[in-house]
Amino acid sequence: MARRVRRALHPVNARLDEHLPIDHKLSQVYRVGAGLTGLLLVVFGILGLIDRIGFFDTGGDTVLALNTNGALSVLSICIGGLLIVGMVVGGTFASTLNIVLGVLFIASGFVNLALLDTGLNFLAFKIQNVLFSFVVGVMLMWFGMYGRVGSALPHDNPYWRARHPEQAAREDRARMAQRRLARPDTV
Repeated sequence: MARRVRRALHPVNARLDEHLPIDHKLSQVYRVGAGLTGLLLVVFGILGLIDRIGFFDTGGDTVLALNTNGALSVLSICIGGLLIVGMVVGGTFASTLNIVLGVLFIASGFVNLALLDTGLNFLAFKIQNVLFSFVVGVMLMWFGMYGRVGSALPHDNPYWRARHPEQAAREDRARMAQRRLARPDTV
């Protein structure tokens, strides 16, 4: 009873992750976003390690037109592997992972932009790395938020239903009444 009252008073606190069925079509979007980005990062990291670049080398070694070193290569493989795990798990986990990592990529872009010409640039970032970080961050956030955030979500969307439980219940009752009118021989 107290939980129901709490939820009625604070519907924003509803946990959205319990409202997305495992096989929902939105899960495919989250999986594709996580998988493609993860694969790109793993390939970038492996190519960086194959070149045997020093771990904290800040020279001009490039892989796929991006500056890199051993630390950035290992970090890319780890983050890419995490995204691939998100692809395998799917669902709301993949969506949330995409959003969180997207925000972290954008934050990384800003931090590394500030560190470009300093001795603290231990990941050997150049401006193209910063731009790549921004693009990947926005892309991951888009994949993660797709169908989850917006003002025009359809009313059958599980996230819309979680945010508007009273209206969803009214629409369900109206739909059931309409079905009963269409088939009066069933109860």
